[in-house]
Amino acid sequence: MNPNFSADEIYKIAEQMERNGVKFYTNAAKNPENNENTKNYFLKLANMEEEHEKVFTQMRERFTDIQNKTIFDPDGHVVLYLQAWADGKVFNEKGELAEVLTQEKNIQEILKIAIGLETDSILFYVGMKEMTESEESKKEIDNII
Repeated sequence: MNPNFSADEIYKIAEQMERNGVKFYTNAAKNPENNENTKNYFLKLANMEEEHEKVFTQMRERFTDIQNKTIFDPDGHVVLYLQAWADGKVFNEKGELAEVLTQEKNIQEILKIAIGLETDSILFYVGMKEMTESEESKKEIDNII
């Protein structure tokens, strides 16, 4: 495994996290306990996640000057951690979260899970910001946070 990873890879992970968030909130909107306001609220959150993905895609495409820079990670732990975080921890629609949503949890339980996942994603983005050199990128990440 390559012990380094690029800004391009980090942006791709962030994009995947946002896609996972869209799926999570879209599934939450389908909960049978939802009234129209609650359904619309979850759909609004899904839309926000779509917008965040677009921002990260634009950042990834715009900042070609840093895309080829790599961050030293001799044991590959950072890469594994970031990928696991994006694929399995934050807004994972497989496993535990899919089970939670298919068990028809009440709205309060779904929101509690969502708040925890949003907190985890904020921690990811704070770390991402620390690894970003561009001040413009840092401002955009701050806006998402």
